[in-house]
Amino acid sequence: MRRAAASVASNIAEGKGRYSRKEFVQFLFLARGSLLEIETQLFIARELKYLEPSVSQGIQRQTNELGRILNGLAASIQKNFKIAS
Repeated sequence: MRRAAASVASNIAEGKGRYSRKEFVQFLFLARGSLLEIETQLFIARELKYLEPSVSQGIQRQTNELGRILNGLAASIQKNFKIAS
């Protein structure tokens, strides 16, 4: 989970450093994929009783919110990219 969480932040940073909006969006989608890895691992940890339900619910809320933020950012960049083309 830690590796996937670091990958979310790293992909956002790497995408921001790219030369085009299209590449930035691609890296945002990679970050979203890493976020989905976290959600999968969270599900497994919950099923195996490694986490208390309240802890897993809190993390789930955070991943859901970050997912919405990433989707919104990617959509905004794509919309502005299409207008600029």
